[in-house]
Amino acid sequence: MNFIIEAGKTEDVAALGRLYDDVNDYLAANINYCGWEKGLYPTIDDAADAIGRGMFVARCGTEIAGAVVLNHEQPAAYTQATWGAEAHDGEVLVINKLATHPDFLGQGVAVKLLEFAEKHAAAIGCKTIRLDVTVQNEPAIKLYEKCGYKYVDTVDLGLPYEGLKWFKLYEVVAN
Repeated sequence: MNFIIEAGKTEDVAALGRLYDDVNDYLAANINYCGWEKGLYPTIDDAADAIGRGMFVARCGTEIAGAVVLNHEQPAAYTQATWGAEAHDGEVLVINKLATHPDFLGQGVAVKLLEFAEKHAAAIGCKTIRLDVTVQNEPAIKLYEKCGYKYVDTVDLGLPYEGLKWFKLYEVVAN
């Protein structure tokens, strides 16, 4: 399947809100590995906040098949880890809110977004890409490891949501 990945636009906010709602509905009806919850996280407000601040969308024709936020905002708990690459904040690309629409599951959307993140990191001079994932999110952990991300540590991100205490940290050195 052919996906075009580009910066999200203001006119994408409503569709991104629907993407997050559809993902959360799917998670609620199946196994919610990541702990996301409709109306709490992620929401249309999260999408609107990320426009112009690292929101990228994967399009398949006119549909948004997936999305990811790429920025330099490392949670405070990241300082507890001994990362593989030494880099200051501007040299670290952080992956957030990686989501694939349920209609596009199994079609490589997340892999394409991760590949895009690596190209984007190199283009903007980042030395490393980092992310966190809940310890129970085995499908995402398998994906990240398959894509070359290395486990670094497990930390408490200090989130105020029940069941979202421990997160595995992963990193890949940008090419």
